[in-house]
Amino acid sequence: MEHTTDSPQVPKRPDWIKVKAPVSKEYHNTYDLIRSLKLNTVCEEAACPNIGECWSQKHATVMILGSVCTRACAFCNIATGIPDLLDPHEPERLAMAIAKLGLKHVVITSVDRDDLPDGGAAHFAESINRIRQTSPSTTIEILTPDFLRKEGALEIVVAARPDVYNHNIETVPSLYQRIRPGARYFHSLNLLHNVKALAPSIFTKSGLMVGLGETKTEVLQVMDDLRAADVDFITIGQYLQPTPKHARLERYVSPDEFDYYARMAKAKGFLVVSATPLTRSSYHAGDDFIRLQAARNAQIAANHS
Repeated sequence: MEHTTDSPQVPKRPDWIKVKAPVSKEYHNTYDLIRSLKLNTVCEEAACPNIGECWSQKHATVMILGSVCTRACAFCNIATGIPDLLDPHEPERLAMAIAKLGLKHVVITSVDRDDLPDGGAAHFAESINRIRQTSPSTTIEILTPDFLRKEGALEIVVAARPDVYNHNIETVPSLYQRIRPGARYFHSLNLLHNVKALAPSIFTKSGLMVGLGETKTEVLQVMDDLRAADVDFITIGQYLQPTPKHARLERYVSPDEFDYYARMAKAKGFLVVSATPLTRSSYHAGDDFIRLQAARNAQIAANHS
């Protein structure tokens, strides 16, 4: 796969994208705990712009199954190569960290593990079960790979009953070959649909990046496709090019356009929408889970009135 390189016409970063540097005491406490328990976070590996804010509030998205991915998506800053050996003690350490942080809501994601027979599904399930044992009141959100060609993997994860099942669609179908070459758009849609078919009570969630060359019409079509798959929650955020070797940033999407996407998504029936330049899959996930619960309860009440 050929990644695009520097262009003399790379857009200048606008004021609305700027974030504060992570300097707070709480940020460093979270950092020290994660290091001491030898956990990986997508916040660091993917160079998330919100790390300072989130870690200062003891919010971290933990990345299981190692820190090396078997795929090479053009947008992603996570290392690609021969993956780490599976650590059987990782779910236990993860549960310990969540208990020490006193988290009310946790987000667990992973690298792609195409090398494993189940894609890492059993490891996700074990992590969920460990957290349930040590922190029964903590709500659990997972952000999984697509488990492409891993028969039975989705069923293993869904059987562990996370509260939220997130799988990101990432971009529009026309950009998949360039941006997400190892994935299949309709497979990802089908995965999200199957979560609801297996366990209707689990909230489903998906997200995409904008600024990669997609059109408004294409973004609206993705919304329709996700609603057809009964997805509850959509996130839309600005793509930020991690390095010159990654997919080129085509443009910065204005806050007004994000507001438009948010209005359209609500009109199409998503229970919760987060569409801002700095929106990321796990940004404000705990608050958003409360919004999801409230929206579902309001929907149930309306249906019975």
